[in-house]
Amino acid sequence: MAGIIHRSRRIAGPSLRFAAVLAVLAASGCTQVNTLKGRVEDRLNGSPRVTVTQPSTTAREATAIPTESLGAIISGDLQRGRYDEGERALRQYLTVHPDDRTAQSMLHQLTVDPEQELGARSRSYVVRPGDSYSTLAARHLGDAQRFLILARYNGSADPSLLRTGQTLRLPLASSPASDAASTSRPVKSAPVVDVAGAGQGPAGESATARARRLQRDSVSLLEHGHKDQALVQMDEALSLDPRLKPSGPQADSMRQQLLAAYHQRAIVLYRDQKLDPAIALWDHVLAIDPSYEPAVVYRARALEIKQRLKQF
Repeated sequence: MAGIIHRSRRIAGPSLRFAAVLAVLAASGCTQVNTLKGRVEDRLNGSPRVTVTQPSTTAREATAIPTESLGAIISGDLQRGRYDEGERALRQYLTVHPDDRTAQSMLHQLTVDPEQELGARSRSYVVRPGDSYSTLAARHLGDAQRFLILARYNGSADPSLLRTGQTLRLPLASSPASDAASTSRPVKSAPVVDVAGAGQGPAGESATARARRLQRDSVSLLEHGHKDQALVQMDEALSLDPRLKPSGPQADSMRQQLLAAYHQRAIVLYRDQKLDPAIALWDHVLAIDPSYEPAVVYRARALEIKQRLKQF
């Protein structure tokens, strides 16, 4: 009997071990985490949660009417690297919503040659805590929704996962098609802030001084109606100095939005059994705000799961 148990343990893969640990933790009481998760997700979404039933691949192919919202396709398939399923879902979505420009853009990013779109010339970039393909796309491509083409440009099979210290390629110039698309959009007047070259300040400027300057720039951008760029600047500031104090209510509001975004991204990694990068993101959250309760609870749970996995 002991031999059978030993062999069954050896056969069990990482996913089964992870599931077993979750079952043990659930039996020991995860009410606090589940309740907190509901509160956090409701707060992030700004509305009551809606359960979206994702159809199987067979069901998607059998009907031309999509059962998923565009947001569910992006967060469910595209951000997690399920590109084939995402393409099918986008094509079905577009049969019902043919004029949806966001869906058109996502499908284009999914099917175009990334080097032809972004150019073969690139520079290296080392990933820092809090980075994601969305924030990098906003910073360097001018649009957070172009995360997919940037992920494919780097050969990523999972755009939701970036490791601190990982080296990425950032294009030196966008393609003529991209330039034409960007110049066709109306642009409001705004203060002169170099988003693509964020952090380039006076020679010898300390990280703390640069973070303060970026925070001031982010508030100025927000006041001129450029919320996405303002958040990118604040993200850069907090990467440079996690202990940066908000300079006012607007800075504090953006800080809270970023903390919630970091935490949500860590939850996605946690659910995908990517515990180390999830813990790293929660470490970043707690470096900014040591009292951020959702991160405290989830990080402790992730560490407990890691410890239990070692015992299997």
